[in-house]
Amino acid sequence: MTERLGAGGFTHLDEQGQARMVDVSGKDVTVRTATATGRVQVSAEVIRLLRSGGVPKGDALAVARIAGIQAAKRTPDLVPLCHPLAIHGVTVDLDVRDDHVAIEATVRTADRTGVEMEALTCVAVAALALVDMVKAVDPATVIGDIALQEKSGGRRGHWSRDARTAAP
Repeated sequence: MTERLGAGGFTHLDEQGQARMVDVSGKDVTVRTATATGRVQVSAEVIRLLRSGGVPKGDALAVARIAGIQAAKRTPDLVPLCHPLAIHGVTVDLDVRDDHVAIEATVRTADRTGVEMEALTCVAVAALALVDMVKAVDPATVIGDIALQEKSGGRRGHWSRDARTAAP
């Protein structure tokens, strides 16, 4: 199936340049996966509290993980042109490092369009939830480096940030 291109050759614009949701009804259902990452820069005190389980508001990592999973499922409510998808799996890993918390999320579906936005939203909201849990201890936390790392499935197949940036 060829997607109908609108103004400027973009599928998300109609012939008049107005935003539209792309019709994916003619696409094949395939297994699709996307992985995104991000980080939350925090103070040494927050790192200590996360490692000891002493964050005053409770289990910050568990809250961030659940928030990320919920966000992946609610992405079409937050990002206007995203299609509602049946999310079949979400993993959210939070790794407490020396000066930040690394977040990695992988989202899977069997559907007609990919889950890149769901993975990115998952990471962003997990990061926001973590900030909310530790802001009383460290109001200077910084969210950053949120990026799609890999995706697979669909007509275009596999894509990886590493492969894209690797030298020829």
